[in-house]
Amino acid sequence: MPGRSIAIAGGGIAGLACAALMARAGERVVIYDRMAAPAPIGSGLILQPVGLAVLDAIGAAARMRSLGAPIKRLFGRTMPSNRVVLDVRYRALGGGAGEGVAVHRGALFEALLDAARDAGAQMEGGRDVIAASGGRLTFADGTTSPRFDLVIDALGVKSPLARSAPMPPLPFGALWCNVDWPEGKDAAPFDPNALEQRYESARKMVGVLPVGRLRPDAPRQAAFFWSLRHADLAAWRAAPLDLWRADAHKLWPQAAPFISQVKDREQLIFAAYCHGTRASPASPAMAHVGDSWHSASPQLGQGANMALLDALGLARALEANRDISLALDAYSRSRRGHIRLYQLASWMFTPAYQSDSHAIALVRDWLMAPFSRLWPMPKILAALVAGSIGSPLSAIEVTRDG
Repeated sequence: MPGRSIAIAGGGIAGLACAALMARAGERVVIYDRMAAPAPIGSGLILQPVGLAVLDAIGAAARMRSLGAPIKRLFGRTMPSNRVVLDVRYRALGGGAGEGVAVHRGALFEALLDAARDAGAQMEGGRDVIAASGGRLTFADGTTSPRFDLVIDALGVKSPLARSAPMPPLPFGALWCNVDWPEGKDAAPFDPNALEQRYESARKMVGVLPVGRLRPDAPRQAAFFWSLRHADLAAWRAAPLDLWRADAHKLWPQAAPFISQVKDREQLIFAAYCHGTRASPASPAMAHVGDSWHSASPQLGQGANMALLDALGLARALEANRDISLALDAYSRSRRGHIRLYQLASWMFTPAYQSDSHAIALVRDWLMAPFSRLWPMPKILAALVAGSIGSPLSAIEVTRDG
């Protein structure tokens, strides 16, 4: 039976994962992206066990494991007391449960792009999608695409293809950049297998995430990030960079080997975050995946993993259902419960690490942190970070079989 024609709007993680999975299944896939040449946006991320399972299905997991940095622990202290307020360890899940792998976003992008092309997906760059109707995409230059059996919206949180209003940004975002991992004595204070953070109340946060290598011959790197309110972004841009470096150094003096590598403010990219889920991931002949359907803060490290799970859920639903409308219904059912659960968890946890509330920070430090060490909380928190609460992979396979 001939494959169906599928247009994917957006060549990010969600779009490329969809393309790789669906082209491998025999569908005729074309990716449309506004960039003339494909390129990643962003710094580093943690691939959780659920995301790695999707990459296994795509055939890219081994490459990511070889390039990335194994993550065994998420660890944070509040300053100046140096009190431990975050300590999540994957080993609490027991043997064989897996661990995270932190990767350079560019490395993941290249792996997914290669997988999509190898599977036979086509890509058209320089195509700025502004609308879709009747299986056709409309571009900013006024031209339209051929008609497709299915359009997949992977354009992100500001997608023009989403019917509902754009999600408002959260009060806090973050400045991100990639820097080289220090060597020798400069590396001594840092765990190469941990995400580490330092906090001042919940208003300031600085963090370091080892992300491995962009390519096999490249140096080891880390993602360095600094929490920042939207309202303070203009003032930060106007102030001398030395003031920010001094502020970051005061909060975490040991991070000097990373801070000193930020020579120009253009190295730091401001990432804005939103929180919300659109009413439905599907409309006639269209499916929304990743941030175009749901978005949350990065506190639980689930953004890319959610996008990968959406891609797998939609691909499996299309394999099981020749009828597009039935496939879209199965896709929605396979993912809705997991997304709702993690949206709730993100809504609850985010203010404890990014907010102006001193009271919430005190609750975090004196109640949440001690409680998190009591059985069975270490295992629950590890499962939450690993993305396995709600059994998303099983939900996808059950829907497929059903």
